[in-house]
Amino acid sequence: MIKSPLEKARMSYQPKLPNVLKGSVKLSEGKPTESVANQAEMKTLFPHTYGLPIVEFVAGEPKSYPAVNVGVILSGGQAPGGHNVISGIFDGLKKANPASKLYGFLGGPSGLIDHKYKELTVDIIDSYRNTGGFDMIGSGRTKLEKTEQFDKGAEICKQLNIKAIVIIGGDDSNTNACILAEYYKQKNIDIQVIGCPKTIDGDLKNEMIETSFGFDTAAKVYSELIGNIQRDCNSSRKYWHFIRLMGRSASHITLECALQTQPNVAIISEEVEAKNQSLSDVVTQITDSIVERANAGYEFGSVLIPEGLLEFMPKIKMLLSEMNDLLATPEFQAIVGDEAQRNFILLKLSHENKATFESLPLFIAKQLMMDRDAHGNVQVSLIETEKMLIEMVGERLKRLKECGAYTGKFSAMAHFFGYEGRCAFPSNFDADYCYSIGYNASLLILEGKTAYMSIIRNCCKSAEEWIAGGVPVVSMMNMERRNGKDVPVIRKALVELEGKPFKFFVSKREEWAGANDTFVFQGPIQFFGPSEVCDARTKTMMLECDK
Repeated sequence: MIKSPLEKARMSYQPKLPNVLKGSVKLSEGKPTESVANQAEMKTLFPHTYGLPIVEFVAGEPKSYPAVNVGVILSGGQAPGGHNVISGIFDGLKKANPASKLYGFLGGPSGLIDHKYKELTVDIIDSYRNTGGFDMIGSGRTKLEKTEQFDKGAEICKQLNIKAIVIIGGDDSNTNACILAEYYKQKNIDIQVIGCPKTIDGDLKNEMIETSFGFDTAAKVYSELIGNIQRDCNSSRKYWHFIRLMGRSASHITLECALQTQPNVAIISEEVEAKNQSLSDVVTQITDSIVERANAGYEFGSVLIPEGLLEFMPKIKMLLSEMNDLLATPEFQAIVGDEAQRNFILLKLSHENKATFESLPLFIAKQLMMDRDAHGNVQVSLIETEKMLIEMVGERLKRLKECGAYTGKFSAMAHFFGYEGRCAFPSNFDADYCYSIGYNASLLILEGKTAYMSIIRNCCKSAEEWIAGGVPVVSMMNMERRNGKDVPVIRKALVELEGKPFKFFVSKREEWAGANDTFVFQGPIQFFGPSEVCDARTKTMMLECDK
């Protein structure tokens, strides 16, 4: 594979580790845990892995570990730093016992089921250190949920003498990891399962997980692009740019990019839901800002829109909930053609939801009928909310112009930033954080743990001061409705409206909306140079740390 000069330079970077992981360690165990909700159901569903304690690594006496074979899976969408997680697992295993082996299952969870794998040697690992992407072994969205899948996985693990599997993924993937761990414990199959928290969306986050890997890098990549566009705004002075940002079920990316770039308008889905705002309310908010700026002589600006906005509008959320159940029925799935499917939905919807569905622009209504993903979710990345808002804002401005309340000129451009951030070179923070997560995961395996997620905390401090350990996956789970059924899943972390990052944003957004000198241009991620530039944490993290 041809390497660019930057890629070659990055491969030589040695990620930082917490001081506690540099020497001999032992585990310190806390009190038994409970799930965040639905405790009775969780106890019943996970009798062998419920109630495990949170664990933390502390300095210990030197000891030897037997050789162990481990399998690793990259699951779900790509996130910067995945290769460093694998590198950390490899280095941790080899340091403990050079005879240990690491196998990569190819193409995601399907590699475990279909017995597609390769041994990860030092030559392979070294050629991917500190690089973006998941191309070392590939990823996939196959869902591990059936006993025959678990049994097929156990077959290949027995064949390769694999004693542990590490699943690197988001909330759904780690939920599946927990279900797999429970099954193997129930069947007395000697295979440990450890999860690692991955998602650029930032919604795999809680009291124990301070950030999911990839979020830092992706937010910085998007902020660079937004800054470039805002500088173009100041240069051409004639376009409003509507920018939709990745983040299926939470607005963390949008909030972080707003804190970094200071746009004129940024919509936060969680606030829309809390205030019971309608689509019309959001259109009015954007329109008012456009009119205000036009009156000040600025007929240009930027609007940030979270990818999952529609799912947070109460009326549309109700509509989607009913539609999800309808789309899961064999009756709907047998219907061919957009018009026939739309007529079926209109016939079956409740009166209120039917009215909401009919009020949407036709192209949006069509997009809401598209196939759900493997987890039963609306594929929000395919819903062009930014174009819908441009159309609706334009119509409202026409009406205002007709009554003399607006005399400006509105020209808009639409953007969606998603895939641009998923495979970028990981920032120094993500390179260090991911390597530490992987190294820590190897130690959890060596200490015999299963149904745990590898966690690194105290992240606003220097890497040397980070705290390493594990949190039981069941403790983060609750029951949610998916594909018409109540199932156990890890609870998603939404933007906290009482949190410091959102409150800071609220304190500044009126200033950012009207003025023309508040745009911030972050520029590209820096890997070499002053620490305050190269190792900078997200604005969100530093505000949460009250720094």
